[in-house]
Amino acid sequence: MAKIIADKLSGDYDVVLVRKLRAPYQPELAIGSVDESGWTYIADYAASVGADNAYIENEKNLQLRTIQQRRAIYTPIRAPLAVEGRVVVVVDDGLATGASMIAALHSLKNNHTARLICAVPVSPPSTLNKIAQYADEVVCVASPDDFQAVGQFYLNFPQVEDDEVIEILKAPVE
Repeated sequence: MAKIIADKLSGDYDVVLVRKLRAPYQPELAIGSVDESGWTYIADYAASVGADNAYIENEKNLQLRTIQQRRAIYTPIRAPLAVEGRVVVVVDDGLATGASMIAALHSLKNNHTARLICAVPVSPPSTLNKIAQYADEVVCVASPDDFQAVGQFYLNFPQVEDDEVIEILKAPVE
């Protein structure tokens, strides 16, 4: 999605490496997120699903290792783009809890962007309200009240694998 949008806008594209922190026994439920610097967002309901401080610290370290591994794979392809003073549009395939987007927006805002925009096709209304405090603008195509999961709005919703990201990063901006 980011490459397609960047090409249409004659802009650059890159990846922001963040990871969701998974709930105990419910790996699809995000209890928070971590960015590449180690900054962590913890959802207010994390403890109610069994995530104590020790669990969160362990999960954070596990996800940071994955981020570091991905950076080691992606950086030789192309160094991360500088965002200072630039308008940055952060694109995702949709938001559920918004945890990963919060980490991405926080990470970029720390790099002094001129304007920070979150762009997604679908999100529950409550998540959009939460995200709004982290971005200068939030653009969302659909925000249905009956939202259950991002995948419900796609006919085909595969995971994006590392080799696909590498190929996209190798491709020139059109």
